Amino acid sequence: MPAFAFDWVDAFTDQPFGGNGCAVFHDAATLDEETCTAIVRETSLSECTFLGPSDVADIRVRYFLASREIPFAGHPTIATVASMIERGMVPGDTLSLETLAGVISVEIRRGQGAPEIIMTQNAPEFGKPVRAALVAEAMGLKPADIIAPPQMVSTGLEFCIALLSGHDALRRAKLNPEGFKHFQNVVAGPDTEVMEPFLVTLSGATDAGDTFSRMLMVPPAPPEDPFTGSATGCMAAYLWHNGLIDTPKFTAQQGHWMGRPGQAKVEVLGPRDAILGVRVAGQGRVLMRGEILL
Repeated sequence: MPAFAFDWVDAFTDQPFGGNGCAVFHDAATLDEETCTAIVRETSLSECTFLGPSDVADIRVRYFLASREIPFAGHPTIATVASMIERGMVPGDTLSLETLAGVISVEIRRGQGAPEIIMTQNAPEFGKPVRAALVAEAMGLKPADIIAPPQMVSTGLEFCIALLSGHDALRRAKLNPEGFKHFQNVVAGPDTEVMEPFLVTLSGATDAGDTFSRMLMVPPAPPEDPFTGSATGCMAAYLWHNGLIDTPKFTAQQGHWMGRPGQAKVEVLGPRDAILGVRVAGQGRVLMRGEILL
């Protein structure tokens, strides 16, 4: 019976039961897509990673949702590196990850407590603007709740970023499946899956934060993602590029209303019109470990 070791890691937190959980499966990158998606559904997590050897980086990482493989994901990257550190697989302070979005560089800052894990996401690709009414319909909001033109952005995984007027609008957001289906058809076409819009406000959930976000999702994913690291990178690039923030460095928060507070330190690299990449930093807490028997 094949067995694969795994760690269950809470990412973007140093506390158990905070941030966003991810199961990291070691020596499992050769598993087929059907098995990987079934494992994600079994965990009831939003994503899992499957690791293996790489010819171009220190480790190969495959990222899976409950429905499909995706090129890159943020909180699973933090979880993967935290798992590797815990297992003594990272002797130095740098690491490179082979992903379908390219080779991702990671820096590790060790000190007291959980190490800080800093991933550098790709230079953003800015896609077409999206009508505010289309996003509002998908998210159960009014177009007036969206105070800047939404836009498709990718730093490895594409999201539609929507800036909301404040916490009141953010709290009222409720995913409308039919509205999201319309959004998907307009943005990508009926046969192409896209990620749900990422909603952000320019005030933190606590005094320590500068932004606060939500990511509402459709089945078979959980209803809401506690912390979305890839979308946070896209959001940071969008805000800096469009002159919506005064500084390229800030603290992003997410998950507080779910009882799973998460936090990341974010830095957009380069000028507004020539962004080179986005650094997203967080911690990870290994919560459980064991084996999966297939």
